Amino acid sequence: MTTPPATTAPDSTVKATRPLGARIAARAAGGAMRVFLVLVALFWLMPTVGLLLSSLRSPDKIASTGWWQVFTAPSELTVDNYSRLLDNSAITDSLLSTVMITVPSTVLVVVIGSFAGYAFAWMEFPGRDWWFLLVVGLLVVPVQVALIPVSKLFGEIGIFETTLGVVLFHTAFGLPFAIFLLRNFFAEIPRELLEAARLDGAGEIRLFTRVVMPLGGPAIASLGIFQFLWVWNDMLVALIFADSGSPPITVALQQQVRQFGNNIDVLAPGAFVSMVIPLAVFFAFQRQFVSGVMAGAVK
Repeated sequence: MTTPPATTAPDSTVKATRPLGARIAARAAGGAMRVFLVLVALFWLMPTVGLLLSSLRSPDKIASTGWWQVFTAPSELTVDNYSRLLDNSAITDSLLSTVMITVPSTVLVVVIGSFAGYAFAWMEFPGRDWWFLLVVGLLVVPVQVALIPVSKLFGEIGIFETTLGVVLFHTAFGLPFAIFLLRNFFAEIPRELLEAARLDGAGEIRLFTRVVMPLGGPAIASLGIFQFLWVWNDMLVALIFADSGSPPITVALQQQVRQFGNNIDVLAPGAFVSMVIPLAVFFAFQRQFVSGVMAGAVK
């Protein structure tokens, strides 16, 4: 009579054989890590919460006490600051100018970067690798280097201090990173999938729109979020190239400080509105952003 072969104990049995002290320490470590992460998140959110509560307080209360006083006196909260903000044409016009700059700059970078990334990944043309190395080299060029020569160029062609000039500047400096990111992502698409589509009669345009673009959705969403946040929060380029009569929100807030000094009742809600819009965009596409960042990390 033969004896059955020995079987490996399941994971639950292995875990049960661990000493009680080791199991308690492991659970305590996991709980401590969660508490630590929650504390870090609260610490990073504190300035945002403080700005929000300050924007809901009257100017005299802001000048006399800290924003944390609202927890003991919630009756201080009011929306009068936001009413004054909507009546401030400089701030409202700047928000519209920011949208008119940010949306085209993001769309152009995503569209042109997608076409160029696909071309560098799957199309054969003379000097492809050298051109891609040139694009990678442009990643290290700082924005400050191009401010003076581009200003002279825009002045000669008549687009200095215009929305078009700001859009073109952001598009030009956003494309190297966009092409680099999307080319590397598109290159990970299985070659067999593209060859099968070509055998079915798909041309390059159809292959790009029907196969590559749907598969590259996470990377494209990540690029769009990066570009949107960068352009929306930019101040240096807007301060130099934007129209001084209708500047973006970052420049408009800086001008409010310079002109009126202590008008915190307009600055606080204006700063919060300028911050909450990119936050809303990020949270709306956070799933695609995480997928794009993690793409290629696990094979």
